[in-house]
Amino acid sequence: MKAQKTLLSTSRAALLSGAALFAQPSFAQEAVTPAPAAPQTSTTDDAQPDIIVTGTSAKRAARDTPLSVTTLDAVQLQRTAASSQADILNTVPSIKAEGGGGEVAVNVFVKGLPLGGTYQLTPLQYDGIPVLSAFGLNSSAYDVYYRNDLGIERLEFVRGGVSNLFGSGSVAGLINYISRTGSDRPQGTLQVEWAEKGRVRGDIALSGPLDANAGLYYAVSGYYRNDDGPIRTGLPTKGGQIRANIKKEFSDGSGFVTLYGQYIKDRVQFYLPFPLDGTTRERIPGNDGSLVNSVQTAAVSNLGFNTPAGRFQTSIADGVYTNGGQVALEFNKQFGDGWGLNGKAKYSQYAHKFGFFLDGDGVANVPQTQAGFLALRSLPTNATFTYADDGSAVAASALLFANRFQDRIRPNHDTTIELNLTKKITSGGITHNLTLGGYFADAWARDNTITTAYLAAFNNQPRLINLTVRDSLGNPTVISNGGLLDAGLGYTNNTAAQSRYAVYLADQIEAGRLVVDFGGRVEWTDGEIGRAQTATYITDTTTPNLSTALRNVVWENGTVVSGKVKASSWALSAGLLYKISPNLNVYMNANRGFFFPALNSISISASGQTQSYQPEIIRQAEAGLKFGGGRVNGSLSVFYNDLKNRRTVLLVNTGNGGVTEQVTVVSTRAYGVEAVLGVKLFDHLRFDGNVSLIDDKFTSLDITPQFIGNKEPRQPNVLYNAGLYYDDGAFDASIASTYTGPNYTDNSNAIRLGGFSTWRLIAGYKIPTGNRQGLRLGVDVYNLFNSHGITEGSPRQVSQTIGAYFVGRPILPRRISAKLTYTF
Repeated sequence: MKAQKTLLSTSRAALLSGAALFAQPSFAQEAVTPAPAAPQTSTTDDAQPDIIVTGTSAKRAARDTPLSVTTLDAVQLQRTAASSQADILNTVPSIKAEGGGGEVAVNVFVKGLPLGGTYQLTPLQYDGIPVLSAFGLNSSAYDVYYRNDLGIERLEFVRGGVSNLFGSGSVAGLINYISRTGSDRPQGTLQVEWAEKGRVRGDIALSGPLDANAGLYYAVSGYYRNDDGPIRTGLPTKGGQIRANIKKEFSDGSGFVTLYGQYIKDRVQFYLPFPLDGTTRERIPGNDGSLVNSVQTAAVSNLGFNTPAGRFQTSIADGVYTNGGQVALEFNKQFGDGWGLNGKAKYSQYAHKFGFFLDGDGVANVPQTQAGFLALRSLPTNATFTYADDGSAVAASALLFANRFQDRIRPNHDTTIELNLTKKITSGGITHNLTLGGYFADAWARDNTITTAYLAAFNNQPRLINLTVRDSLGNPTVISNGGLLDAGLGYTNNTAAQSRYAVYLADQIEAGRLVVDFGGRVEWTDGEIGRAQTATYITDTTTPNLSTALRNVVWENGTVVSGKVKASSWALSAGLLYKISPNLNVYMNANRGFFFPALNSISISASGQTQSYQPEIIRQAEAGLKFGGGRVNGSLSVFYNDLKNRRTVLLVNTGNGGVTEQVTVVSTRAYGVEAVLGVKLFDHLRFDGNVSLIDDKFTSLDITPQFIGNKEPRQPNVLYNAGLYYDDGAFDASIASTYTGPNYTDNSNAIRLGGFSTWRLIAGYKIPTGNRQGLRLGVDVYNLFNSHGITEGSPRQVSQTIGAYFVGRPILPRRISAKLTYTF
């Protein structure tokens, strides 16, 4: 009842907010979710409907499928993405995507499901091929391996019904970006972007025939960019990606074969929570009087220490580093008499490192006076603080901020194969589209993490600090040497491998006004986990007067404990749609599905015994209306889900400066309403928007049962998007708002984060330069009003307390960019 009242009161407050038109909840067309660009009116009577290909054996109009579908076209995608996938996914109903960390590692939450985090419940695909087939080999998000560029033709996000039984599967939804392929007409796009705070990016996309007579076509796209922002830390973002495909169309029109390739070499900075004002939760001034936007610093780039395996030198300056690629093959062949065969296969391999600044030292986690720092650590008060870069004295009034960072070394490789036999049968006005398919995946990854602590001033791009203390006899002890506070504070070196085998059968039936889908899937998995054991070593015996923390290092001792797991489960899905009229459809769907626990959530005993490995069962149902015709289109739906025995993994502080992966087994329940609406106000002006009202709660918690009935953390009751979009063919402009409602930082629901809106203004002018050629000059203002909403608290602090400081991650600040785009 308490949760219901919270939903109703929060929803009422948002709905009755007396701000401008865009600040109110609104509705958007389900098949064309709004983005800060001129949306296509693709489900109105004067345009072709959106055709989806994700998770189906037959192309179908989005409005005629008994499931939820959201699509974005190439123009919308190009103009929507400001810094990360979050800018795109936040426009999708019932999705909360946290992008405060920068370009990558977006946390995605969907329909009130618990701690979905980095695409755990909604796999990321390109051309129907999963970027990575298993999550939980380590905690890196799928989007660190693959990036969007101008070669993306559209996005399809499908959830519910039988669509999520095909291929890699996932009953919570599939995020599928579809690449442009070549055609008879050569075409291309060149784009240059400039943004304040040192961002320059160049993009290219080309496509056309290699040999049209032979049905051979190509497409290639890529980008390169250098970026000192959007928050200046002295650690640049730099690198790029290239993608290409070659498509062969069979001369008899019976199908095609497409070869895909991708290569990426990129480094991106990732922003973590930092101390804010404990009352206002606004940014606070550092020692120099400037507001602190980040405590990350390039000064730690030179830190290193001795280990039993030799000298360790941090690569934290590389940030999130990815170097590698993917090769994939897709084919589709129709044999006649309704029979067909299609499939996809891929192999990927990436050298990947995730440089990760933590949000505090695991002891204080907030700025401290020099006396406070010494007292908390029971150090002598006879202390000398100097700056590590020049040896000058630190002012007595200067605040300190001790922090940690992790070098996460995570290479991986992945193989997937999908094969589908299809049969179309038409009899008596009823058409069956049958699919019998199989799926195989085999993935391996390492997770080698070295944790280091350092001492710095509390500033933007802080300087490192040396500290020497003297006991009552005057004997010195070096506590911080060159800023290094604790060498080898923590160490793990784990490996994980997982194989998946699945078969599925589905029938998609069309019978006049009635569309019926049903199907099932059976899947088996086995995994192997290896974890290196550690010991403490004395590695520096020559430098005098070092503290124990600087002299001793935790490192692997040569022993590896291994364990194996296996499991199987099944899924059933059904959907029904009835076409009441040409402009109105009613639909419903329900499914029973599963997730296999992440391998990094499984404990292993010293003898190699693993804990139980049981599927996590999810049940979902949805019903609604889809309408479209003339100037108005959209949808209205209700949904319900419950998830049992989900293993969630959080990186949390141990209390003594260390960190550990805490596993919590939870069950949840959620229900809600989604509404989307698109209105063609005038010939060139549209209103588009959507609103999601969600009620969720824990129904079981193994570690903290006292929190059963509480809301899930980081899950708002209200999400909405609203905007006006103008495009007359020459001038285009849009102004749109994304609202994230209030939510809690952790399971205790003790700290509530306020809701916030992020506004986006985009405008451009197109200059025709010739036949099918044009030049567009555009401007984009992200976070137009420089909102200061908080996306999350400190995940490392399981139950953060409110004091003078609050550790949290604000949304990214306002940023103005300009783009020059040439199409030909």
